[in-house]
Amino acid sequence: MTNEIWTEKYRPKKFNEVFGQDNIVKRVEALTKSMNIPHLLFAGPAGTGKSTLALIVVRELYGENWKENYLELNASDERGINVVREKVKTFARTKSIGDIPFKIIFLDEADALTNEAQQALRRTMEKYTKTCRFILSCNYSSKIIEPIQSRCVVFRFKPLEKEDVIERLEEVAKQEKLKVDSKALTAIFYVSLGDLRKAINILQACSTLDSSINEQDVYTVSARARPEEVKKMILLAKEGKFKDARDHLYKLMFEYGMSGEDILNQVYREVVDFSEDQISVKERVKLIEIISEINFRVSEGANDRLQIEAMLAMFNMK
Repeated sequence: MTNEIWTEKYRPKKFNEVFGQDNIVKRVEALTKSMNIPHLLFAGPAGTGKSTLALIVVRELYGENWKENYLELNASDERGINVVREKVKTFARTKSIGDIPFKIIFLDEADALTNEAQQALRRTMEKYTKTCRFILSCNYSSKIIEPIQSRCVVFRFKPLEKEDVIERLEEVAKQEKLKVDSKALTAIFYVSLGDLRKAINILQACSTLDSSINEQDVYTVSARARPEEVKKMILLAKEGKFKDARDHLYKLMFEYGMSGEDILNQVYREVVDFSEDQISVKERVKLIEIISEINFRVSEGANDRLQIEAMLAMFNMK
């Protein structure tokens, strides 16, 4: 088995290979074929194809000369105004190589740019339109100032559906000669939450253990508990069996290596997922209120184990 990162090895190279974003892909492909794309803003969760689609656009436009006409910057690393003044402006003001009259600058995680950098960027986008186009990628479009959004065509990506993730995982597993059962595929989707990059990384990590992958391998590698175990802990706490619920909590934290934040996120998902027969809607609303309070305390620096124990105690009080 090679040391190659599977997310790069299986990164789509053409428009028709991108999963789960059919409407966006069709519109971006049409713009690319016109050979005159506007500034673009790709917004949405991680691992849904934003960076991949930007690379496909560049390769389709420039062919073999794409590297000479393309600049990629990660705003998380280089987020200040000097980046816009120096790197971006220097690249934007020079002519492109080939038939396409403009270059492309891809700003990944653009929502990490400081406000001052975004203000400088909006003027650069306007001034160098003839020689450069921008593709901005971000998780939260609300963090991009309105003047930049108004200069871009905005595409909002969605988390991938279960069917799309499993279909792609099955293709990867087939090419890597892995045997992955259906429960394991469902578990990978559960852990990845529609993030295909994360899903493929989990599959690669599991493959280092064995070529035959089961559900338990997925939860072990990803340091997550089975949904049934989390639900059992919640029900024990709600029934007043605090000691049993706490023992279950310790198992999650020490055997699975889960952090307090991981446990809170999974508890929230399982509370929402309970049926009316198990916990009524009214009770679930109260439990979610408790979870949100504990999550705030943990995010403010409180001891996570102590706070989650308090949460279990409060579940019975409600």
